[in-house]
Amino acid sequence: MNHRTRPRATRVAATAAILGLGVIGAQSATGATQADEPTSTPVPISTPDGQVSSYVVNTKVANPGQVRKAEQAVESAGGVVVQSWPQIGVIIAHSTDAQFRIAVVAAGRNSIESAGPTRSVAVSEGTPAGAQAPWGPGKGQLKPSAAKPGDISAGTTEVAGDPLEGQQWDMQMINVPQAHEITTGSPDVTVGVLDSGIDPDHPDLVNQIDRSQSVGCTDAGRPAQGEAAWAPTTSDHGTHVAGTIGAERNDVGIVGVAPGVRMASVKVVNDDGFIYPEYAVCGFMEAGLKGMDVTNNSYYVDPFEFWCGDQPEQAPAMEAVRRAVDWSTEQGTVHAAAAGNSAYDLSDKTTNASSPNDAAEPTDRVINSTCKDMPTELDGVVTVSSIDRQGKLSTFSNRGLDSIDVAAPGSSILSTIVRGDGWGTKSGTSMASPHVAGVLALMKSAHPTWTPETMIDEIRSQATDTSCADVSRGAPCVGTAAENSYYGEGIVDALAAVR
Repeated sequence: MNHRTRPRATRVAATAAILGLGVIGAQSATGATQADEPTSTPVPISTPDGQVSSYVVNTKVANPGQVRKAEQAVESAGGVVVQSWPQIGVIIAHSTDAQFRIAVVAAGRNSIESAGPTRSVAVSEGTPAGAQAPWGPGKGQLKPSAAKPGDISAGTTEVAGDPLEGQQWDMQMINVPQAHEITTGSPDVTVGVLDSGIDPDHPDLVNQIDRSQSVGCTDAGRPAQGEAAWAPTTSDHGTHVAGTIGAERNDVGIVGVAPGVRMASVKVVNDDGFIYPEYAVCGFMEAGLKGMDVTNNSYYVDPFEFWCGDQPEQAPAMEAVRRAVDWSTEQGTVHAAAAGNSAYDLSDKTTNASSPNDAAEPTDRVINSTCKDMPTELDGVVTVSSIDRQGKLSTFSNRGLDSIDVAAPGSSILSTIVRGDGWGTKSGTSMASPHVAGVLALMKSAHPTWTPETMIDEIRSQATDTSCADVSRGAPCVGTAAENSYYGEGIVDALAAVR
């Protein structure tokens, strides 16, 4: 067993600017390029007159007075306030003015730090009712685009309704049955599943969802209650993730890592398959406001696979998401996130050809160390790589020395699906991360006074050391058995987390 810990600050490639931000007072998500790095390639985002475009506006200080001044600046610049988060000094705004992002900073020069677009296209859902849009309904609508895949090989073959626990090799690998002899988790612990929604009728999940805590965030980033807001519509990704975390022990189907805890469906994926910054900010803020103990994040924030802090149009959204993650962590929420499925070295960023993924054509661009996969590369987030049944890094999994925290099973994982209220297999780091979220939930159940920082230190130090020997996935495994670019500090261990 590896009993070392490392400061999360080592994950930051360059010293980040310190902001004087009232209750925020934390490091910026952007940072600076290293001396020998090129500037990343600009990706201009067009916001033409007449198109409803979405923006994030960050205040200089996070307090209600400054936020109100910034809201007035939004309105005077021809925008509409969709949602304000005064706790972190973030406003989500819509506008049909091509010059809004410039005009709002000028109008709020004493209160606004930055403003930038959140998408490269029009707002497909329109401006929510009650936001007082001056341009009337029906504008800025977007034809649905192809959904961004959230996992690899998302097969949904149904399995007979007999108990399937014996087929869950993944649970055996990380010592879940042994952990369950100590605890299956406490109903006082809640895991927020930030995803595409959880099937409210699935027999393995129907009793596991805390409906009072569940929320939808895909109406332009404004939180909405009720099953219609948080149930799945076009994707069963969140349902599969939820089954791994907390499927009920009920003599039906499978058993989750932490079947004794509660889960909240926090819907951050829209019907087109996108997770925009305003959705993610809403999800993290709601997790903190509702006192969720753990969140799982099996996605990257669209439309950029890597958001670059040295680009003025991308840095504001990065900062807004960072503030939301930091604030929810301060409220006691610990976060697990998928490392990504591009077989990419997160510690050596050079190029990217997949972003923005909501545009007609992505840009082939140079990237650098200021460019982050959000939320997985933000401080205070447990970054999870994927391994297969043989314990080797999955061929699709991202990697990186000092970028991966722990590894977990993610190839051909059996879990719950929507179709037929059945069970099926999916593969991806999306499937690895919920194993870690479930282990964190067991850990919180066994150690209710532990803070997010303590839990992150412990899940790393308790992980099973795994050597690089004889493992090659297109790039060398760098490091030692105690910590390397494939497994981070090792394979997560549920039993160690609870004893």
